[in-house]
Amino acid sequence: MNVILVEDDDALRVATAQALELSGFAVTAFADPRAALAAFPSDFAGAVVSDIRMPGMDGLELLAALLDRDAELSIILITGHGDVAMAVAALHRGAFDFLTKPFATDHLTASVARAIERRGLVIENRRLRAAAARLSDSGPLIGDSPAMARLRASIGQLADADIDVLVEGETGVGKELVATMLHRSGPRRARPFIAVNCGALPEGLAEIELFGHAADSVAHTRLSRDGQIAASSGGTLLLDEIDSMAPAMQARLLRVLEEREVQPIGAERPRAVDLRVIATTKRDLAAAVAAGDFRADLFYRLNTVRLRVPPVRERDGDSFQLFAAFVEEARVQLGRTDPPALDDTAMRRLKTHDWPGNVRELRNFAFESVLGIDAQPAADNPDTTLPERVASYEATLIEEALRHHAGRVGAAIDALGIPRKTFYDKVSRHGIDLARFRR
Repeated sequence: MNVILVEDDDALRVATAQALELSGFAVTAFADPRAALAAFPSDFAGAVVSDIRMPGMDGLELLAALLDRDAELSIILITGHGDVAMAVAALHRGAFDFLTKPFATDHLTASVARAIERRGLVIENRRLRAAAARLSDSGPLIGDSPAMARLRASIGQLADADIDVLVEGETGVGKELVATMLHRSGPRRARPFIAVNCGALPEGLAEIELFGHAADSVAHTRLSRDGQIAASSGGTLLLDEIDSMAPAMQARLLRVLEEREVQPIGAERPRAVDLRVIATTKRDLAAAVAAGDFRADLFYRLNTVRLRVPPVRERDGDSFQLFAAFVEEARVQLGRTDPPALDDTAMRRLKTHDWPGNVRELRNFAFESVLGIDAQPAADNPDTTLPERVASYEATLIEEALRHHAGRVGAAIDALGIPRKTFYDKVSRHGIDLARFRR
């Protein structure tokens, strides 16, 4: 039901209903406003069109009664020429619009279309607030889509299995969150969870970082050092972005996975480790093996169990819930008291955008909305090229890191996981002003 029509004149009621139906609206018509009020549904998502001059209960009384139930209803009043002043006063009381008799059909349908659009935004904003209120009862993996239901079920099944898992998914889908849930839900939850970003391991120091070294075996230090692998013994080792690991390190890692032992640099014998390994990859590792970029034996060792995290475009309806979650996060972090009201542009973006940056891009959009930034990324422009879209998204991620860390460049570089020189090259190329992020 798009439109509730209230008109006591039989001929005018039939003609108006027909005009609205020919324009594509579903109409429920009433001759008596009291009958319309009795049958009025809760959380009505359409528009009300009502005459003012009616016996028993006039349109202004109907307006007041409906607005008492819901102050954000979209109600259009139909007036005679002598009632214009009355109708203008009704606008101040909450009516959406008024039309004077005789009115053109296109004026009526245009007003009804605007009223329904406005009511739709009201309903969606209520859903946003309700979703935000439910966040405290939600798990960290937000969404009711079948894809997310399957993912949560798989995590529940694998958490207690205490076996190695390969987590696959595009950039920004939440692979590290899935790995964290596997650890926290499993028998190793009280033990260390060590995350290693394979793509950000310092060149020349990766071996020390992972495997550690014995005393007097590395220049400029006489003390021994445990690597990240040994530090995770008893708990879980997350190898994030393992598709970025250098070939030499892949060979050494294979022995760790097969033998469950690690030999620090300069040590005489290996050391046994008890760990669960979770690896994440944004690439298809089978394709990487075929291309010669990844060791086949390491791939088959990691491929015991594969868990795929779906991109946002495959999660029907979840974008709204994710947006609500990130709006709540932004609201708390930025000290805002109320969530933002979504306009039609933002709502259209939530419904139609395919979110190539996935959850991370959606989070950026939520923070922009709370801050009141009217951002229209290049990805929404069908005329932009792929390099332009990638550059726009890259600049967004850099700015988000700077904003999150209050302009602290070192912290932003660590969060982004890129070399310092690369960071400054990108800042220069994208024309990012570092000073505006410092507070």
